[in-house]
Amino acid sequence: MDQVEQTSPRRPGNLAGPGFPAPPDRLANHQEDDVDLETLVNNMDASLESLCAAAETAPLLRNGQHPRGRPPGARPLQGQVAPRQRLQRSQPMHILAVRRLHQGDQQLRTSSLPAIPNPFPELCGPGSPPALTPGSVPPGPAAAKQDVKVFSEDGTSKVVEILADTTARDLCQLLVYRSHCVDDNSWTLVEHHPHLGLERCLEDHELVAQVESTMASESQFLFRKNYAKYEFFKNPTNFFPEQMVAWCQQSNGSQTQLLQNFLNSSSCPEIQGFLHVKELGRKSWKKLYVCLRRSGLYCSTKGASKEPRHLQLLADLEDSRIFSLMAGRKQYGAPTDYGFCIKPNRVRNEAKELRLLCAEDEQSRTCWMTAFRLLKYGMLLYQNYRIPQQRKAMLSPFSTPVRSVSENSLVAMDFSGQTGRVIENPAEAQSAALEEGHAWRKRSTRMNVLGSQSPLHPSTLSTVIHRTQHWFHGRISREESHRIIKQQGLVDGLFLLRDSQSNPKAFVLTLCHHQKIKNFQILPCEDDGQTFFSLDDGNTKFSDLIQLVDFYQLNKGVLPCRLKHHCIRVAL
Repeated sequence: MDQVEQTSPRRPGNLAGPGFPAPPDRLANHQEDDVDLETLVNNMDASLESLCAAAETAPLLRNGQHPRGRPPGARPLQGQVAPRQRLQRSQPMHILAVRRLHQGDQQLRTSSLPAIPNPFPELCGPGSPPALTPGSVPPGPAAAKQDVKVFSEDGTSKVVEILADTTARDLCQLLVYRSHCVDDNSWTLVEHHPHLGLERCLEDHELVAQVESTMASESQFLFRKNYAKYEFFKNPTNFFPEQMVAWCQQSNGSQTQLLQNFLNSSSCPEIQGFLHVKELGRKSWKKLYVCLRRSGLYCSTKGASKEPRHLQLLADLEDSRIFSLMAGRKQYGAPTDYGFCIKPNRVRNEAKELRLLCAEDEQSRTCWMTAFRLLKYGMLLYQNYRIPQQRKAMLSPFSTPVRSVSENSLVAMDFSGQTGRVIENPAEAQSAALEEGHAWRKRSTRMNVLGSQSPLHPSTLSTVIHRTQHWFHGRISREESHRIIKQQGLVDGLFLLRDSQSNPKAFVLTLCHHQKIKNFQILPCEDDGQTFFSLDDGNTKFSDLIQLVDFYQLNKGVLPCRLKHHCIRVAL
């Protein structure tokens, strides 16, 4: 029993301390064991303290903990514990926060994650300021904006906000997008001066804000089609007659190198011929021999001589622009209807400073004006002409097809026999489609059971359906139709349809061919109780004008050329 009682203080079950009360009988009978128990508790507390101190003074670990210092809020450890201080094993320990705030850079770091070194310490160090401070970069100037008012052919207008670097091409594309038009790269911005009777098409690279700064308050911009804007690149021989072009000695004079000589600044082509020139400050016109060079427009004071002593400068190409005369006969007393003007950029309202000229025919006027543009702008015109073609070539693989996928999957079928068959011949398929169209119009006559005029009645359909088309211009005069054709470019195949003024039941096709405007009357004719339309006295009949236009867009027929471009007016 003595041996058992001597070894009992070493057993954990007989420990005395807070949380471990001893039995009262054992405390009363063995007073000498209390000293041994307290000594054992003190030894255990000292071992725990030494263990915590060793952990506190451990070197820097890989988890990013700081080796020096004590965590904020931790109490200092004492070397010895008071005799009556006892360990409480059942009390939870306090866990310190794992994030610390550095006083140097005021940044939070997670002590439980590996420390990532700064790859650019020289930029964010305390000794050197950062590369970009809030006040080191000057504020950039705001892009200048201004409002521009653009008018359409029908008198409607739209105010557009543009930047200072907006070009004429950019503004046209914006108007095409907002007006839901087809962008075929023939839309232009027209500089219109009604008080001076002048207008011109802006080049695609010209800045709209810069041009507007040279315009008077009465002037305005027009949004219009111009199919002849770059037509001279496609057919140069139609724009430059051989008798009007003079070549330098280095040129061989061939038509294949015509545009190369105009675009090449080292060559010196000339346009020469007789023009009616209005004298400055007078109402009289004088016919003079004129030549156009890169240095300017000159007239000869002695017949057709081009000697330097006989040449007199009329206008400079650098600081001037060329315009068309809208009403030269009425406003300026021009001898012909083919007038044009060279207007200095500084001139706004002064008509007496305009250099007015007049050609004998439309081809001569077009030649003078086209040569002026080529000699003034050179390669810029060719770049403006090539940009839309390059965009089209880049977008062609990704462009959507003209027809939908369901329409592309359709094939022509013939159900006249007992079984249907696929029509593989394209000509036969087209004739079958035309027959189906005629059959549909015949079936539409049976839709009106009561006999009233319904929208599907053939007589109503044939006289109304064409009015929804862009190429139909309603009741306009012959002069108005010719003016529209001239404004939108005298190119082959440009056309429009209008009501006939002499015959209320007929229509007129106005067509441009070789820079001349011709009119063809479309007469109605009856066959088997139905009304048809024909251009050749009934040899070729069409049930409505849409079918007639579709046919002559594919076939020349009795016309001098096929219908290619239609005059269009849009409302902005």
